[in-house]
Amino acid sequence: MTEKIIAACDGASKGNPGPAAWAWVIGRLDGTVDRWEAGPLGRATNNVAELTALERLLEVLDPGVPAEVRMDSQYAMKAVTTWLPGWRRKGWKTAAGTPVANKDLVVRIDGLLTGRDVRFVYTPAHQVDGDPLNDAADRAASHSARTQQPIGSATGTDLPPAEPATRASVPRSRSSAPRAGSGSAGGGAGRRGRPSGGTLKAKFPGRCRCGRAYDKGETIAKNTDGWGHPTCV
Repeated sequence: MTEKIIAACDGASKGNPGPAAWAWVIGRLDGTVDRWEAGPLGRATNNVAELTALERLLEVLDPGVPAEVRMDSQYAMKAVTTWLPGWRRKGWKTAAGTPVANKDLVVRIDGLLTGRDVRFVYTPAHQVDGDPLNDAADRAASHSARTQQPIGSATGTDLPPAEPATRASVPRSRSSAPRAGSGSAGGGAGRRGRPSGGTLKAKFPGRCRCGRAYDKGETIAKNTDGWGHPTCV
């Protein structure tokens, strides 16, 4: 009898919002992957992809067996471990009285967690010697987001390799100097006099155009797809 299921899930959005996908993997303590699955979501945000990944994982896990679920999304982690009970008590409203974002997904996850023994573990993404199950889920989600095709071990598919980080190489001239930006990173960018090529500290975690995540407080820069690592502008 299995004492505990070890699993990980991840979502990806190429543009946030942009082509998105979810993925989950089930494996062992040593990092060996036993089975996995990933599927496309069309155009969606990173948060929707992360929550969908968790929902799909909970749907396939045996509810009678304790599980450890590893995630690199601080948003999804806090949603299920910190915010969800309060949202439920308030009729799926936030502390400010506004409707909970992605309510349908959150409500379904709440139902799937009811009566189950699930322990959530935060695993930072893209770390040297990081968690291999999280890395596998990240690679599968990123590949499915890019191709918009479902993949998985059930069809005999191998896990996709890590996608190399890409750096846009756009020569600049006087005529192509960046104009003052009016966008925001999680609502944190200033609206006056900030050049589109400038940097700021991220107010929320997110995912860069290269597919790698960035954490809250990390230095990010504006690019043509949104916000991400300064080296990927």
